[in-house]
Amino acid sequence: MAATTGPVTVAVIDDHPVVIEGVRTWLAEEPRIRVGHTGDSADVPPGIADVLILDLNLHGTLALPRVAELAEAGQRVIAFSQFTDQRMVLDTLEAGACEFVAKNEGRDHLMNTVLAAAGDRPYVTPTAAGVLAGDVTGSRPKLSTQERTALLWWFQSMSKSSVARRMGVSVHTVDVYIRRARVKYAQVGRSAPTKADMLARAIEDGLIRPDEITGYSPTGPTV
Repeated sequence: MAATTGPVTVAVIDDHPVVIEGVRTWLAEEPRIRVGHTGDSADVPPGIADVLILDLNLHGTLALPRVAELAEAGQRVIAFSQFTDQRMVLDTLEAGACEFVAKNEGRDHLMNTVLAAAGDRPYVTPTAAGVLAGDVTGSRPKLSTQERTALLWWFQSMSKSSVARRMGVSVHTVDVYIRRARVKYAQVGRSAPTKADMLARAIEDGLIRPDEITGYSPTGPTV
């Protein structure tokens, strides 16, 4: 999904009307953001808005599986929840959410997270930062099988369109896999803005072996 260039459209999903109205009021103060959809069900189509703000507990049901489905389809998801224990935050980010915002973190953090997500930039809230800092495995992000496969074939001097054909997905989906991997590294303080940086990180962490990369050289691939 390409970074949003115009006004950011937002969908807000929460089972408490007062929360939806509060978020509407917060976001209305930012002219670059427009709330285009609200509701109390996570059964929404991917792409309903540039950014989806999703409560993780809807009518007593945990929406974490839906986070993974929406993220896999390319939807930018911001988890918005009062449940902030370490496992919940880590599982939410691992499922593919762009960020985790606690409901008590206020307007500025939510607004900044929306704008960052729309621009495909990481924004780590205090809640997420505290959890990531306390995660002993946090220096090595967990990449999904699809993310690792997309990176591996991309590193093998393949174009993204070639990777897409080989994986049987769209170029857009390949972009999503690569962007999510970059965000995961940024969330643990190891940003990888270029292809060479990402390759170095993947090799450092043992996610990819040098001999898996066609034409690998210590200087890395051209960006």
